[in-house]
Amino acid sequence: MRKYLLSIVVIVCGVSVTTIYHNRNENLTAKVFSIAKNIQEYIFGKPEITVNKAIITGFFAKYPELKKYQSDVSAVYKKRNYKSIWYEDQRIIELAGILYAKVSQMEQEGIDSNFPCQDKIDGIFDTKSLTANPSETDTELLLSSVYVFYAKKVYFGIDSEKIREIGWFLPRKNNSYENLLDSFLADPSLLNQNDKNMLGQYYKLRDFLKTYRQIEKNGTWNHIATDSAVKLYKPSDSSKTIGQIRQRLTVIGDLKQDSKNNVYDNELMAGVLKYKKRNGYQPNYLITNWQVQRMNLPIKKYIQAIAVNMERCRWMDPDLTNANEVIFINIPAFQLVYTKDGTKALESSLLVGKNISETAVFSSYVTSIVFSPYWNIPQSIVENELAQAVFGDKNYLEKHNMESNNGRVRQKPGGKNPMGLVKFMFPNPNDIYLHDSPSKSLFEFNYRALSHGCINMQKGRELAQLLLKNDPEWSVERIADAMKGEKETTYIMKNKVPIYIGYFTTWVDDKGDIHFYEDIYDKDEKLASLVAEE
Repeated sequence: MRKYLLSIVVIVCGVSVTTIYHNRNENLTAKVFSIAKNIQEYIFGKPEITVNKAIITGFFAKYPELKKYQSDVSAVYKKRNYKSIWYEDQRIIELAGILYAKVSQMEQEGIDSNFPCQDKIDGIFDTKSLTANPSETDTELLLSSVYVFYAKKVYFGIDSEKIREIGWFLPRKNNSYENLLDSFLADPSLLNQNDKNMLGQYYKLRDFLKTYRQIEKNGTWNHIATDSAVKLYKPSDSSKTIGQIRQRLTVIGDLKQDSKNNVYDNELMAGVLKYKKRNGYQPNYLITNWQVQRMNLPIKKYIQAIAVNMERCRWMDPDLTNANEVIFINIPAFQLVYTKDGTKALESSLLVGKNISETAVFSSYVTSIVFSPYWNIPQSIVENELAQAVFGDKNYLEKHNMESNNGRVRQKPGGKNPMGLVKFMFPNPNDIYLHDSPSKSLFEFNYRALSHGCINMQKGRELAQLLLKNDPEWSVERIADAMKGEKETTYIMKNKVPIYIGYFTTWVDDKGDIHFYEDIYDKDEKLASLVAEE
């Protein structure tokens, strides 16, 4: 039957062309060939979309504003042998529509950015759009460009070079536009949540981004008035400020309802305690004016904090949370978490580097534990601090249990050694250790960026016990004996434990509560600017 119809098409074309030849009517020629083409497509279907290197090059010459996506788009087609991605049976596939919806709502991903040719994409999907529909080939390549745009913004984030410039040296996840697209084509719903390619923390933060944007829209982020004569508020106090704090804690979910009471009662005490735990404060009931000032930051600052930490999540390998054993340190939270077999085994407060000696962001492996360690004093401290002290007192080193050793200065093991009674070693170019501290009272401070760059932990003994728990030769008693501060003893780890030192000013915990920490090294604003430039 098809052969019969094709014969008719050929005859019609032949007769028509002959007639046209005599009449030399070019318009009629075009009409006839158009009719023939329509008949052929009716019989055999439309031909498949053709994509090749030349067509891709021509497309990006036509749309120069998309030029920066050309190499990635080309790589995607090369892997797929230059076959159409977005058409099936001459129709645009479901994934394209889902992708279009996601790109139209980038603010939900914490991104303030639009696709350069948004009007062209609107012309494909919006029947009311005044923009002419692109050709099928242009549509194919526009959609591929949209995909690369979206994947870069949402799944990959800013370039590795820029990340290193801002001092982020944690390993980035290993993925490609080609493999990510394969996963979306297999399951389009992954565009909504893709835990295999994104750290789960990202989606938790995204939910809170929506919550805080709704608070902003509701207009309930009211300013809290303070009295300069009042340094702090405590239980049983009464003032308008108390009532305004109550209203704020209700808005952000630390209280279930606003009783409108201006008295600092038991109900408010519970809300204040929850708020303090979420904001990196010591868990007490005192509210200082400084804490109220932080509450009074514009809600846009909290929204920005969530967005920039979503960006940091884009860089992280989602397999990090699947490790059997890992130590994770969050610098702004002044907190260490040790996880074993998927369960949180230990939390410890920390001291981290001062602003002038920032603790670096990187990863390594704990390779050894040193009990009752010497403190090998950095040369910078010797030159800038010790030299003057020794000049004023020739016996300074002896008085402080220090000694010269091969041209360097070190402090002997003991209770006053700044390394404390245990040190955890992991190779790194920054000469940073994780160690115990003799100054336990410092862990009671809210602000704990107090070290020269190393990380002091409150629960060094407990971490050592957990790391050596499966070694029968190292009982709790032997560890205690090694930590008497008498003799340095080194234990070489049989299994190296990964350690990640990160910087997150916003984090959602396992209970679903969002935590906001002070941006102690002023990194958020710079990161927000870099994201906006992309």
